Amino acid sequence: MAKRISVVVSQSPSKNPAKRKLEEDIVAGLLFENGIDVTIVPNLYDIKPESTGMLALRQIAGNVVVVSWLFERAAHWILDRNAITGHVGEVLLKNDDEEEDDADAEQADDEDDDKDRVIDSRSLKNRKIYCLDLKISNRAEDFIDEVKRIHQENAVQVVGLGDIINGGISQPIGERMSTAPSDPALSLEGSGLDQPSIVNRVEESGGRRWYPVIDYSRCTNCMECIDFCLFGVYGVDAVDTILVEQPDNCRKGCPACSRVCPENAIMFPQHKTPAIAGSSDGVASMKIDLSQLFGAPADGKSAEELAALERDEQLIAVGRDAVGMTAGVPRRQEDKSERSKDGLDDLVDQLNDLDI
Repeated sequence: MAKRISVVVSQSPSKNPAKRKLEEDIVAGLLFENGIDVTIVPNLYDIKPESTGMLALRQIAGNVVVVSWLFERAAHWILDRNAITGHVGEVLLKNDDEEEDDADAEQADDEDDDKDRVIDSRSLKNRKIYCLDLKISNRAEDFIDEVKRIHQENAVQVVGLGDIINGGISQPIGERMSTAPSDPALSLEGSGLDQPSIVNRVEESGGRRWYPVIDYSRCTNCMECIDFCLFGVYGVDAVDTILVEQPDNCRKGCPACSRVCPENAIMFPQHKTPAIAGSSDGVASMKIDLSQLFGAPADGKSAEELAALERDEQLIAVGRDAVGMTAGVPRRQEDKSERSKDGLDDLVDQLNDLDI
């Protein structure tokens, strides 16, 4: 019998009836599956670190499936910033465009594999976190089937006969299991692992939030975001790694820092532009045309110029002076004229000349 697995259903902040029905249909479907524990929480992005919902999620020990209205990257790194860590689990429920984007993203990562990423120096919990995006399908069955597939993917585990005869297990079951083929007489039936789903619902309201989320698998700790942001959102930890230190200092609706990040490592999960909200196509396409990818207007402004304008709007809104491009402009722009063009630069120039 497969190990128990936890499923977290993160509800939409909009309370749209169609979205609520999809969420509840998924939960209802999982109730008939053995070995699955379901936790229902408010919108993952809005939950504060000290809240009951986040505390409940931190109690989950093993592999976990997160079902939310967020892009996969966004959901994974929201959990990470709240000390809920793990390795990315492979999800097969994707649309065709996402599969192509993932392939392009892998190629882009291969080209940049000489860069030091923050994640390379971090220790992650030995488990997998699978993130399912509810925007992919309006059929509850699609998500239920994917959860069942993930559940079955986990190795079949059995407890030794001696443990059953002696009537007790001194260590956690997860540490005493073997992956050897099981005899039906030695299965875990009756041990608790084959029992029907348990559903826990966390009810709390903390209001809508807006803050950046860092993808540390992309981040190179270049500090351009902390140079650019003038609202005290970013800071560094004890080993000088960039972090979102004061998330609620962020100005609602402003995604400027995500536009200047050279690695597309900064997300705003509720932004209307998919690349900024965490879509995988942001990673795959970032080298093609950053300005248009991140929603720059068609008047020729670069992503950095648009970011400076957005920042100035927020500065003026709080009674401060606009600074334009004079403060915190990414350092990579300073030496752009000093290096010769390579093949990628020529390709971008050709694409721009096509005027498409």
